[in-house]
Amino acid sequence: MSRALPKYNKRRVGLAGGAAAVALTGAVIAGTALAGESSDGGGADARTLAGPGTISCPDVASQLPAVPASAQAEVTRNLALLDQQIAEANKRLVDTVGQGGPNFVQNAILGPLEDKRIATVNRIATAIGRTADRPAGLDSLAPCSLDAQGGPAAPGQEETGGAGTAAPPAEDAGGDTGAGGGDAGAGQGGDASGAGTISCPDVASQLPAVPASAQAEVTRNLALLDQQITEANKRLVDTVGQGGPNFVQNAILGPLEDKRIATVNRIATAIGRTADRPAGLDSLAACTLTK
Repeated sequence: MSRALPKYNKRRVGLAGGAAAVALTGAVIAGTALAGESSDGGGADARTLAGPGTISCPDVASQLPAVPASAQAEVTRNLALLDQQIAEANKRLVDTVGQGGPNFVQNAILGPLEDKRIATVNRIATAIGRTADRPAGLDSLAPCSLDAQGGPAAPGQEETGGAGTAAPPAEDAGGDTGAGGGDAGAGQGGDASGAGTISCPDVASQLPAVPASAQAEVTRNLALLDQQITEANKRLVDTVGQGGPNFVQNAILGPLEDKRIATVNRIATAIGRTADRPAGLDSLAACTLTK
């Protein structure tokens, strides 16, 4: 028996049981005018006090199908986490006004926020999929945009990061460009400047037998894990001396962990389509800095 999701704020469209469930397909999601999620209960387009702009994200709750009772608590918790992530990103937007170069907002705030949202909506989809059809296409709701002028961000702006806009910079996009069977082995990436090296747990060695139907997708995502470590090590070198004592954790290791969570979830999903979905891969997401 499905239950309706609770309303989180006045701007979020609540679900009124199974009859009001939205069918999730890529076409529906891509063609729907999505309401912005609220970061603090006051609407996603509320201006921040310092006036640097506001981060707006597509609404997830209104795009969900009927939620099984067994998944209700987990879905509700992750919907609240989506709001919390936007609130934290808006706070960081205020706290870092004037920092970094022209791509700072995309690289340090919008990119990491998208990675967090991908991991969160994947948890929502997994929770629903345990006892009902797993909703598809939620990843398309992950990118957010920066409203820098108090109005809707224009498509194609360099730092919006919104759905349908220009692709984010390669440093943070983590595109599926890898080919081959690499994996995120510990200690990858050299220390080119004394900045240290980022080491991550190996994922490939922890996987069960991969079905032939999932092999290509798993291989691609294992290569992406390698690419993410390489990019993080490059950023480690490029940002030596920047920020405070927590800069590496907040700006490099934290965003890297979010990317890895999203990637290992895609690996688990690919395997789970035709075999038992591997559990516990999220525990391999956290990386460390070795000086």
